[in-house]
Amino acid sequence: MSQHPQPLVEMRNIRKAFGGVHAVEDVSINLYPGEVVALLGHNGAGKSTLMKMLAGAYPIDSGEVRIQGEIAAIRTPVDAQRCGIESIYQTLALADNLDSVANLFLGRELLTRWNTLDDHRMDAEARKVFHRLNKNFKNVRTPVHRLSGGQRQVVAISRAIYFNAKILIMDEPTAALGPEETAMVGNLVKQLKAEGVGIFLITHDMPDVFGLSDRLAVMKNGKLVGTYRTTDVAEDEVLGMIIAGKQPEGKVQTHTL
Repeated sequence: MSQHPQPLVEMRNIRKAFGGVHAVEDVSINLYPGEVVALLGHNGAGKSTLMKMLAGAYPIDSGEVRIQGEIAAIRTPVDAQRCGIESIYQTLALADNLDSVANLFLGRELLTRWNTLDDHRMDAEARKVFHRLNKNFKNVRTPVHRLSGGQRQVVAISRAIYFNAKILIMDEPTAALGPEETAMVGNLVKQLKAEGVGIFLITHDMPDVFGLSDRLAVMKNGKLVGTYRTTDVAEDEVLGMIIAGKQPEGKVQTHTL
């Protein structure tokens, strides 16, 4: 019997080409419950394309995805959501003119038995999930364009976990945030980890990598350079993988926790 839990996600031999350009070439990566895997690489390395395939935004040319051991056919974002996969992009994809409650349920509104919007229930449910992530977040009826960057992240993350995300893709979650809000997002990530959510973290920020991730995977020119436990590598070794595609000497790659 394996000493390791079953992965939440296994992406095996994934390929994606746009015309003659191989954006992702034979990449395999996995993610366990309560784990953060940082995905690193220059712009154009293939990391965002890989995650967009997992999120159903791009079709997979070849390879397979398994969710908790079962082969998953992910062709659309709705397929991904049914698999418990939610994405939080750098732009957050929030409707600026709507308040936090409306954004939480956007496109998935709760209805009464008369098929009308259940505003009372949505308000109550939203306040519960916001309070779970940030006890000081009370201005839930303020249009989100008036919220701080950290508060907007709370709304985006709340939307994911309310709909029972087990797998979260976070794309540059601390970009353009100040130190206090960056720390707040870091705390949210740690809280989600403790609840068993698995997180793919796309980032260029080394403090995020070493402060939040359990493992890191580096991509270059569409290929996987290597996957290592974060505690096993130094920052200059990680930069060597990103810039030169060079694996660190004497370090063992790992595909497990």
